[in-house]
Amino acid sequence: MAYKILEKEEIAPSVHRMIIDAPDIAKAAKAGQFIILRIDERGERVPLTIADFEKETGKVAIIFQEMGKSTKQLAKLSAGDFLEDFVGPLGNPADVRKLGTVILVGGGVGVAPIYPQAKAYRSAGNKVISIIGARNKDLLLLEEEMREASSELYIATDDGSKGQHGFVTDILKKILDSGEKVARVVIVGPPIMMKVGTGVASPYDVEIIVSLNSIMVDGTGMCGGCRVMVDGETKFTCIDGPEFDARKVDFVQLMNRLAMYRGEEAKAVEKYEEECRCGLH
Repeated sequence: MAYKILEKEEIAPSVHRMIIDAPDIAKAAKAGQFIILRIDERGERVPLTIADFEKETGKVAIIFQEMGKSTKQLAKLSAGDFLEDFVGPLGNPADVRKLGTVILVGGGVGVAPIYPQAKAYRSAGNKVISIIGARNKDLLLLEEEMREASSELYIATDDGSKGQHGFVTDILKKILDSGEKVARVVIVGPPIMMKVGTGVASPYDVEIIVSLNSIMVDGTGMCGGCRVMVDGETKFTCIDGPEFDARKVDFVQLMNRLAMYRGEEAKAVEKYEEECRCGLH
């Protein structure tokens, strides 16, 4: 079964949003889960967080950044094209319930996963404080959507072109220092940002959750490629996660594993771009 791309737009430089016609996934999806897609029968399996879903219309949104060969190839597709596979929902849903005040922190493309969580936490009766950030204002994602989904929204950019000049973790510390009673902090973004954010929040009496983006192959716990160390034990992101207690995650091992195939990834991109220049794609 092929899955039709209903809409496609570039929402920031090299960052794209696609709406896929996938009624079964839309009906079953919950905030925090992901899908795995393949562009064609020879394609790589690409895991992406479900950025939004509509049970009534059967639409599922994904947001991705052009990084490797597969995401560059995916970016060339348009509305009306089809994907070979679109499998999900995978992973455990976020543990959304009424807690009081929840802070959601999203950095870069990590804003996409926290958007459905902001809606879900707010629907559950929580005060949702969202902090989103990017290197500059042009790379900031889903600002208006996050503003609508949140009780309060704060913005940080590395260069100061929008919101606070600095990092999302600076704003996180300021809120925690303010004396606001916060039950949970959820951090999603680059591993170094999640590591730093965890360090910032750890001294406070607050639960800290991170959503991990480890290398993944099959997404069902069979291959072990997505293994991470949590509290000294091996866990699989695809079936045990993607969310974990941040204080127990070995971020150094996570970052080392993510860097394992950078050489091969760079060669694959180089070969693909050369083929594109020669008209082979």
